[in-house]
Amino acid sequence: MEGRNLFFLMSIILLLIFTFLNLPSPLSHTTDQLLDCTTYSPWCSSRKPFFLRQPENSKNHYADFPNHPLDPLTIGEIQKVKKIVNSIAEFRIKGCVLHSVVLEEPEKEVVLNWRRGHRLPPRKAAVVARALGVVHVLSVDIETGRVTRRETGSYSGYPILTIEDMISATSAPFANSDFNRSIIQRGVDLADLACLPVAAGWYGKIEEKRRVIKVQCFTLKDTINFYMRPIEGLTVLLDLDTQQVIEISDGESIPIPKAANTDYRYSRIKKNKQKINLLKPISIEQPNGPSFTIENNHLVKWANWEFHLKPDPRAGVIISRVMFEDPDTGKMRNVMYKGFTSELFVPYMDPSDAWYFKTYMDAGEYGFGLQAMPLDPLNDCPRNAYYMDGVFVAADGTPYVRSNMICVFERYAGDIGWRHAECPITGLPIREVRPKVTLVVRMAASVANYDYIVDWEFQNDGLIRPKVGLSGILMVKGSPYVNMNEVNQNEYLYGTLLSENIIGVIHDHYVTFHLDMDIDGPSNNSFVKVNLQKEMTSSGESPRRSYLKAVRNVAKTEKDAQIKLKLYDPSEFHVINSNKKSRVGNPVGYKVVPGGTAASLLDHNDPPQKRAAFTNNQIWVTPYNESEQWAAGLFVYQSQGDDTLAVWSDRDRAIENKDIVLWYTLGFHHIPCQEDFPIMPTVSSSFEIKPVNFFESNPILNIPPNSPKDLPICKAAASA
Repeated sequence: MEGRNLFFLMSIILLLIFTFLNLPSPLSHTTDQLLDCTTYSPWCSSRKPFFLRQPENSKNHYADFPNHPLDPLTIGEIQKVKKIVNSIAEFRIKGCVLHSVVLEEPEKEVVLNWRRGHRLPPRKAAVVARALGVVHVLSVDIETGRVTRRETGSYSGYPILTIEDMISATSAPFANSDFNRSIIQRGVDLADLACLPVAAGWYGKIEEKRRVIKVQCFTLKDTINFYMRPIEGLTVLLDLDTQQVIEISDGESIPIPKAANTDYRYSRIKKNKQKINLLKPISIEQPNGPSFTIENNHLVKWANWEFHLKPDPRAGVIISRVMFEDPDTGKMRNVMYKGFTSELFVPYMDPSDAWYFKTYMDAGEYGFGLQAMPLDPLNDCPRNAYYMDGVFVAADGTPYVRSNMICVFERYAGDIGWRHAECPITGLPIREVRPKVTLVVRMAASVANYDYIVDWEFQNDGLIRPKVGLSGILMVKGSPYVNMNEVNQNEYLYGTLLSENIIGVIHDHYVTFHLDMDIDGPSNNSFVKVNLQKEMTSSGESPRRSYLKAVRNVAKTEKDAQIKLKLYDPSEFHVINSNKKSRVGNPVGYKVVPGGTAASLLDHNDPPQKRAAFTNNQIWVTPYNESEQWAAGLFVYQSQGDDTLAVWSDRDRAIENKDIVLWYTLGFHHIPCQEDFPIMPTVSSSFEIKPVNFFESNPILNIPPNSPKDLPICKAAASA
């Protein structure tokens, strides 16, 4: 019995590391009782409240009130929503769960027509609730209390998992004697057991008409890095609602990797300790403070940019109403109505019984924002960063705070905005250089073992750069091998032997962005594919034999804008406003500039690829539809791929001179290597959203160069 209690405690601690930390104690109406679950996460249970005081330096969110139509729900509004939902008889029953409570954004036209100082549109909450196994999508008018039910269609899938789902899934297997026996036979002390709930995906009848989850376990003995000590071959399939074990897969007993050299904490690293401090401290100082301001908690202003910023439990960060002040006219011009991370797809490339289902949808199954961890000042974000908290909702409707979820800061890394120097033969003593300073919006999500760093970087020349960094810990597989010389030549390991008995399994990452481009307004936007084609010169026309020609093709319908990137078929991808022309007659626009990316190689009929069919192309363009926000569909858990971006796009709707949304997928192939052990150095990729004929000329001609009198002189310490 004591071992079982210890297991339950370790499972809860593990889940906190797994980022589903968010079930808070009930909020009272006193300010000092606001519970911050990122600080006091081990005690975030409505059944066992522990700390009810507000953490030191935490912001007081009780006084928050909305100032903008897109501002997230406040604590007071969430409490009203909870009361309204609880007043409905069918939701007062035991077992009713709120999977999501967020702002129901007003119609786009209403937001675009709203002006500061005007009355806010009616505030409504979008609620996803589940009662007696039935999922309900509700629209709750916060002022009037009116509740409207939304039709969701007959699509497959369930809402995002809750923390209660996670906790119950890790404790339920202990009611099964076969599971207990298998753990003990493998020589693992129950007190050291740590288990993870793993989304099961969808593969057929066993997942139909019931919510199921898989549970796999590790040992925490002698290391905090339990991911490197998997109990390989043991998988439990569990019914989430009945808590009954459906099936136990107990394969060949594989040696559990040793704990040596798996700890990554600075305080525990002893190897080459004398070489740890290779770098001297570095800090970028801003003697006059930062150049950006954040008004009313969510409106960001920097250089010529202005946009609305808010945390979101599913997307993580939402950037809205992105506008740029034209340097020639002084007018604010629309660039993008809304941009966010719509879905992440992470398939592992091992078809064996214990691994085939590891094909995660991190936003739709777990909530990308729910997994965002507090950012660490001076390490995650530099000095003079501004930190923004998220206010989210637990399964019982109670609001809680995710502290320091987003940071905003200016970056200067010695890069150059533009330059030109004349060579000596011209006799012109010209050397003009401008530094590049950018504004960064950052969030970091810890999705169990993996850490994702998502940046939205704004340049003062009108460019936006979404960027994704991958770090954290590999999900590894136990192996009987300690050296590659033991492996049969014909045996395939599905990955790389990283250390004794540890294989890093090959996998992919795909991050799909929803980009609602509004170039000088939402109407009359079109997608243009500008193909670069080789043209041959006529005989005698020129000493040249060939040249490149730009051929513009305006996409008429969605299928015209389904793009697979090809190195030897280069193109540019523009979103233009055909009704707005530059001074010399070019349509104004922005272009998506792909960076290093990867494409999914999985068969289109493979079940996980059916669910992730939005990765079949790198670019899609759809007509604006407020119900089409999530690339994998509204309900992703155990979905079958019948409500995805690919399904919508195959309707082949008209997109010329319309309000359109561009979707871009950033991809990574990851073949693990020893340098990824025991924790991975960050690998990043990005793409750019860049003006093309949007301005009459270079928009940063008026940016001054740096001058010594403007910058402080910092003296190095005497020891240097």
